Amino acid sequence: MMKKSPPSTDEPEPKKPLRADRPPAEGFVIIVDKHFKSEFDTVEAAETSGRQLKAAYPMLQIEIYDAVSKTRTLLS
Repeated sequence: MMKKSPPSTDEPEPKKPLRADRPPAEGFVIIVDKHFKSEFDTVEAAETSGRQLKAAYPMLQIEIYDAVSKTRTLLS
């Protein structure tokens, strides 16, 4: 049986994975066809990523979710 080495104190703690069935508690998230996808710290970063997706795949419905105010904004 292999033993795991203890985590190094120099390495940052891994970010908790985003659950597709629960909205996040903070930040901004891209919602693609009603599914939570990528999480961002700022609305600008989320919009930029969403617009890149929309340019590449115009048929997708993309929204930006604000976790603090719990609102969704549709990207057009």
